[in-house]
Amino acid sequence: MGKPKNLFNEEELDWKHYQGGKDFDYHIDYSDAVLDAREDGRLEILVKWEPNSYCHLHKHTADTSSVVLKGELHVSDFDIETGKETNKRIRNVGDFVHKEAGDIHMEKGGPEGALVLFTIFDPSGQGNLAESITKSGKVISSSNIKNILKRISN
Repeated sequence: MGKPKNLFNEEELDWKHYQGGKDFDYHIDYSDAVLDAREDGRLEILVKWEPNSYCHLHKHTADTSSVVLKGELHVSDFDIETGKETNKRIRNVGDFVHKEAGDIHMEKGGPEGALVLFTIFDPSGQGNLAESITKSGKVISSSNIKNILKRISN
């Protein structure tokens, strides 16, 4: 059993920060902290959105469960064919959801940001977790368990 981590004590966690650039027409500003990653393809990760900021548009390539711990999370599904956001919803503190691989969406922190705990698992054993994509569907980066294990071992 590993050392307990207090998810609300941000100084105890090793955060990786992400921001967008001129290639994006939405404000990207979020961070993640890996809590646990295993070679079997399971990842527990805490993601923190700054107020009114997005993460990259992405597609989960693995089963994903999440629970909102702080703030509110605005989620919009995205239709690559039309280039439009669809099915917008707001998740509040305590909201839990499980989704199978395949949905394309973007998330945005509410007026006070958001803190969300994710469990991601690729049952295929390949360890592919998510792909960041452009609005036209082009993959710009991918996350897999091997890269995450390498990141946390340094």
